[in-house]
Amino acid sequence: MRQKAVSLFLCYLLLFTCSGKKKSSEDSGSGFWNALTYMAVGGGLAVAALPALGFTGAGIAANSMAASLMSWSAIANGGGVPAGGLVATLQSLGAGGSSVVLGKIGALLGYATHKYVDSKEAEDEE
Repeated sequence: MRQKAVSLFLCYLLLFTCSGKKKSSEDSGSGFWNALTYMAVGGGLAVAALPALGFTGAGIAANSMAASLMSWSAIANGGGVPAGGLVATLQSLGAGGSSVVLGKIGALLGYATHKYVDSKEAEDEE
């Protein structure tokens, strides 16, 4: 679990360092590479997030965030985890190995983050 947490932290640092300000207006071709970096990191984080939280192919890992979420959900719903709920959906995604779908969602979120950061930089320059 600690290795996964360290990996997520390193991915966050990579994402943070790639969001630096542009050096000059002549560097207009870097927009593609910045977007690609955000998409790659976002996709990687999305794929790694469920197992890191404890939603694995073998079930919910003991003493993980997923176990705590499952316990909270069971208590809130009178002793059982509801079908179609958040915990059940996340466990289904974690067990189903649908990393392609999660990667696409993460890449989309990474691209949206890139556009947001880019627009903030444009506002700051004005």
